[in-house]
Amino acid sequence: MPLAGKGMLLTSMNIDAEHEADFNRWYDREHLAERVAIDGFLEARRYVAHAASPRYLCLYSTATLDVLDSPAYRARLATPTNWSRQTMARFENMIRVVARITVSNGTGRGVALGVVRLRPTQDNAGRLRDALREKLTPEKYDGIISMHLLESDAELSGPTAEIPSVRSPGANDWFVLIDGTRVSAVSAVIAERFTGPAASSSSLPVSVGTYCLMWDLAKSDIAPG
Repeated sequence: MPLAGKGMLLTSMNIDAEHEADFNRWYDREHLAERVAIDGFLEARRYVAHAASPRYLCLYSTATLDVLDSPAYRARLATPTNWSRQTMARFENMIRVVARITVSNGTGRGVALGVVRLRPTQDNAGRLRDALREKLTPEKYDGIISMHLLESDAELSGPTAEIPSVRSPGANDWFVLIDGTRVSAVSAVIAERFTGPAASSSSLPVSVGTYCLMWDLAKSDIAPG
């Protein structure tokens, strides 16, 4: 299974140009390491948009979904550093999704990432999941490394005390992640499977986007203590 663990926290946001340098410094020098150090967190990856909105995206893998409702994680949310509190208050168009990883096919991760946001209904969720299991087949495409399905948990997703996200009708949305070696390969799969003439009307996306990897951090990269 190319994605570590069974749980995923997806966050995405914009930041104004005046504070963008400090925002990136905070992520790179404090925030990613702080989150990955929490018990049950396994790794994190940071992305910047190639053709997507919001501009920045981060993926945090956890051993289980429950880690994202654990005392250790809740304690960290309740006691942000001053730098975190100041930076998070500047987030714009924030998306915060806690999700189960229900499909993860392929081997490894790529430097390009496609994100397809879907909005299932109670009536079609089972059929959509089955259809996606058939669609998420990275071995059929040159330049595609792995493909994944994240199914959001509405109760755990959405705003926290410090993060100005807004709970929306899309709290139960699903996110398809497509890892590739180049953006063009990822974009081609999105067009063929999700937005083009061959796409199923039951899985037309709410939004699609492509991102480029900035860097990643695994638990083993953090010095003990």
